[in-house]
Amino acid sequence: MSSSRGSARQYARQFSVAIRITLAFTVVLGIGYPLVVLGIGQAVFPASANGSLLESEGETVGSSLLGQSFTDADGQPLPEWFQSRPSAAGDGYDAGASSGSNQGPESADLVTAIDERRAAIAEFEGVDAATIPADALTASASGLDPHISPAYALLQVERVARERDLSVADVTAIVESRIQRGELGYLSEPTVNVLELNVALAKLG
Repeated sequence: MSSSRGSARQYARQFSVAIRITLAFTVVLGIGYPLVVLGIGQAVFPASANGSLLESEGETVGSSLLGQSFTDADGQPLPEWFQSRPSAAGDGYDAGASSGSNQGPESADLVTAIDERRAAIAEFEGVDAATIPADALTASASGLDPHISPAYALLQVERVARERDLSVADVTAIVESRIQRGELGYLSEPTVNVLELNVALAKLG
């Protein structure tokens, strides 16, 4: 009997230790560690920790990390704004459906889509179809890329300037001031963040 009682007490002690260790690790790793990381993020990188949100006229208009469409209710591009590249994420820039089209270069559907986009952009911008850069015609792998090439941004300058009754020189200067050089230098291409560009444009008038 004493042996059975001793075994029961031993099991009870082991169970108690296991419970205490579990509670301790829950508090340290489940509560303490996340709070420390959150505090460091808010203190050192507050903008990034909060989603890299951008504001215009006192209102949050989006995140610099996620692209968005600048279209009307029917999906038609708004001529007074710089336009993003195509998106295959949901109905376009749907953060809950991030994806590419998964269409290869020999896909007939992709070739048709590119031809249609090229013709539409040429008419919308009033430019030669041969001058339209590739990123204006194809979606990114994620469907959420907020950037376009400087070439595509500059191609849109005349239309934006005309719609907003601004000088081409002023709008060009905004684009050039928003060109981001790649972190890898010559190994990466320069880009322009479309939302940041349009926020700056809204401030100009």
